[in-house]
Amino acid sequence: MAKEQLTIKHYLKTLEETVCQQWNQKALCDYGGDSFTYADVARSIEVFRVFLNEAGITKRSKMAICARNCARWAMTFWDINVNECVAVPLLADFHPNSISTFTHHSDSVLLFTDKEIWEKLNPGQMPNLRAAIDVKDRQMLWHRDEKVAEAWENREKAFAQKHPTGFSKEQVSYPSDNMDKLAIINYTSGTTGNPKGVMLTYGAISDTDAFSNSHFPNHPGETIVSMLPMAHMYGLAIEFIHPNVDGVTVYFLGKTPSPSTLLRAMQEVKPYMVVTVPLVMEKVYANSIKPALDKMKWLTAIPQARKAIYKIVRKKVLSAFGGQVRGFIMGGAALKPEVEDCFTKIRLPYTVGYGMTEACPLLGWEWCTEFVPGSCGKPVHDLRINSDDPRNVPGEIQVRGNNITIGYYKNPEANAAAFTDDGWFRTGDLGLLDENNNIFIRGRIKSMILNSSGQNIYPEELEAVLSGCPYVNESLVVERKGRLVALVYPEIPDDLDMNRRSEIPEIIRTTANKSLPVYSKINEVEFVDEPFEKTPKMSIKRYLYR
Repeated sequence: MAKEQLTIKHYLKTLEETVCQQWNQKALCDYGGDSFTYADVARSIEVFRVFLNEAGITKRSKMAICARNCARWAMTFWDINVNECVAVPLLADFHPNSISTFTHHSDSVLLFTDKEIWEKLNPGQMPNLRAAIDVKDRQMLWHRDEKVAEAWENREKAFAQKHPTGFSKEQVSYPSDNMDKLAIINYTSGTTGNPKGVMLTYGAISDTDAFSNSHFPNHPGETIVSMLPMAHMYGLAIEFIHPNVDGVTVYFLGKTPSPSTLLRAMQEVKPYMVVTVPLVMEKVYANSIKPALDKMKWLTAIPQARKAIYKIVRKKVLSAFGGQVRGFIMGGAALKPEVEDCFTKIRLPYTVGYGMTEACPLLGWEWCTEFVPGSCGKPVHDLRINSDDPRNVPGEIQVRGNNITIGYYKNPEANAAAFTDDGWFRTGDLGLLDENNNIFIRGRIKSMILNSSGQNIYPEELEAVLSGCPYVNESLVVERKGRLVALVYPEIPDDLDMNRRSEIPEIIRTTANKSLPVYSKINEVEFVDEPFEKTPKMSIKRYLYR
């Protein structure tokens, strides 16, 4: 279905305007630590420009960033991005071999990292690398190019010589004639066998920012807490770039915070929006909302009291997150039906979107007031279902638009497989579109199970049913010799009778099968001892389990 394209303004022009208007206002802050104004950001960008000139590093040069979220990480991104070099964000949790491989594969000439990560890397595996620099203290960690090292050491002196009377907002000017130029290479997986560096242009980022502004606008002076890794486009685009270019102060938590630290930060920062993954909100539900509702269960049976109770619970949740939240935005996985049902009942302003790195990252979105539970919003741009009956028979979701990747860096085989002959990007996801154009994900093509009778079985649908069963914390459905086996990480009360514990797998299986068609009933439930290993987006790494 074709959609009307938004008028796209370059996000760097928006940043330029914001820098000039919010010159002395906070732009980037480490929670409980350093803070930087928009003037600081502008000065850093200009110092970096001087350094590049002195070092002889040209536009379009690639530069990797591999460190945990912090204000200096964000400033480094702006240094690279505004000066029209290509940023290569890498997860700090990647294996050292993966970091070296991707740094080399991307042709990065600089690596911004930290001492702990750098000590585990081998410069010999990165022959194109000219220097490594500490993200936080900006000290040179290593170099093989004396000119680069000297330029970095003398960058402040060179900056002062270029701007003897100081640097002011009147001198700020950022490029906007580069929409088709490469801005980011983002590696989607830690697997090094066939590196897939997603290439995203300035135009793709501008498109995402334009869509975000039209659907969930923000305002100068507002605040947001950054929890998601900026090495992923979800965190980079939605938690950092979109808010920051519009004058929102971004607070970084750094390492994964404890629940108490997170809530304390929310109370102090008072964010206008919470961008997260379903797992976080499911924990909020399990630890706070459900216990509160259970205590008043008898009252919720009374229609007159129910509405008042739901309002009280909603107010407590919003207050716990600082009291200024206009919306909870989730993505990366489906929200458990039980949790979604509760959020809908208490009218919590939430939405679950659909995206992937290759879409920078938005594919599906709907604001809280219009969001249909169970869906992942409406198409951001052109989207089609490769099915003769897209309302009833799942097919591959295929997309196109200004936000879509131009391909994978130096990977012609992956590029050939990623696009259809008529130019649509293959998402690899199976889904449906209802009569109102809402998207419903049914699973991944790669994880679909074809049973002996020719029926398509989507493990994600079975897992959604299992998530509503007693004693199930999380689950994963696999096929073993034609049988459907549910791997379950259980949630069993400590005081449960031992005899009863042995019956739990069968209780789960029987409960789930009551809601499943004959051809997809679960044959066996098998407990696992530890939570499933997950990606940074908190989706289960299916390929590890069989």
